[in-house]
Amino acid sequence: MKVMKKIFSVFLLLTITFFFSQEKKPAFWEDIQHFKKIDHETTPPKNAILLIGSSSFTKWTDVSQYFPDKAIINRGFGGSRLIDLTYYASDLLESYEPKQIIIYCGENDFADNPLLSYKELVNRYKTFYKKIRERFPSIEIDYISIKYSPSREQFWPQMKMANKKISQFMKKEKHAEFIDITTIMQDQNGNVRTDLFLEDRLHLTPEGYQLWTSVMKPYMK
Repeated sequence: MKVMKKIFSVFLLLTITFFFSQEKKPAFWEDIQHFKKIDHETTPPKNAILLIGSSSFTKWTDVSQYFPDKAIINRGFGGSRLIDLTYYASDLLESYEPKQIIIYCGENDFADNPLLSYKELVNRYKTFYKKIRERFPSIEIDYISIKYSPSREQFWPQMKMANKKISQFMKKEKHAEFIDITTIMQDQNGNVRTDLFLEDRLHLTPEGYQLWTSVMKPYMK
C-alpha cells in the first residue's frame, strides 16, 4: 500500500511538473525577455528618449540614424496593443530613467478586435498613460497619432475619432504632447500616400520614417 502511495505521489508530481512546463506563456513574453537580456548585457543610458509601442517602432531598427544627436532606447514589439503595454508596464518602465517617452500604439487594438470602439481605445490609452505617470510624474510623454495604413482602411473612421480624443486628452495634460503624423502622410488632395508603405500596406518605407522624423524632431528633448 505504501509503495502504491509513493508511486501515485511521484506520478502526481510528474504530471503537475509537465502541466506547468507546458503552460502557455503570455503574448509577447519572449519579446520582453529579450529586452531584459539586452538591458542586462548593456546598461541602458539615462536621460534617453524611450520609444514604446508596436511594429512601427520595432521595424525602425535604424531610428538612431534619423536622430543622431539623441540617445534613444527602442522598446517597440511587433503586434502589441495598448492593453499589452499596460500588461507589461512594469517591465517596460522600471529598468529605465528616460527624460521623455514617445508612444506609438493603438492600430493593432482595432485590427485585433473589429468591434472595438474608439472610446474603449482611448480608455486603454489613458490606462497606460496613468501607469507611466505613476512611475514618472513629470517627464515628457508624447503620443504619435495612429497612422492610416491602407491595409486597415476599414478602421480609419474609428482611428480618426481615437486620434481626435487622445489629442484632446493630451492637450489638457502637463508635459504631454500629441504628435500628428497623419497630415504629412497625405498627398496634395488629402489622400493617404500609399507609396510611403511597404508591400504589406501596413509598415513604412524609409521615406515614411523620414517624414515622421521631420514631424517628431521639434517635440524631442
